[in-house]
Amino acid sequence: MTEDELLNEMRNADALLEGHFVLSSGNHSNAYLQCARFLMDARRAEKACSALARKITDKIDDEIDLVFSPAMGGVVVGYEMGRQLEKPSIFFERLEGEFVLRRGFEIPQNARCLMVEDVVTTGLSSRECIAAAHDHGANVIAGCCLIDRSNGKADIGVPLVSLAALEIPIFTPDQIPEELQDVPAIKPGSRGLK
Repeated sequence: MTEDELLNEMRNADALLEGHFVLSSGNHSNAYLQCARFLMDARRAEKACSALARKITDKIDDEIDLVFSPAMGGVVVGYEMGRQLEKPSIFFERLEGEFVLRRGFEIPQNARCLMVEDVVTTGLSSRECIAAAHDHGANVIAGCCLIDRSNGKADIGVPLVSLAALEIPIFTPDQIPEELQDVPAIKPGSRGLK
């Protein structure tokens, strides 16, 4: 699956939304990727994650022992990437604002881990999840995502491999463009309103 094919699939799934959105970082945007709409079709998820797994194995020389992801957005992608790479997959959940392992999940000491997200925007959630994995003894060798919304600008502290990169403008709360100021803002992410 090429970058253009993935973006066309996102559009076909109504996963690329337009309007006024408040991101989990607190910044604003005129577009939002709702990957859950894309991932609700298991065939799409399999096809996209298969292509992403090939990119990972081409770009990352280290053996991967374990795949982990931040809940909620990364769970489906993390599971499918684990399946594609034939590795176990676990996820971190937020509890009182902090990423924690629950459900009996553990990371073996010094396990070589791949962090998996659906979309990376600023990299904040990825960095927080990677820090939590380090606290559990992980050796995080890389991260990956279906879409790098930062177009290569997000620093997650490890190499980031994406299937597609987009540059969707992000605005700080004090610099919202005039054309968005009268559009009601919604917070569609996993930490936002429903």
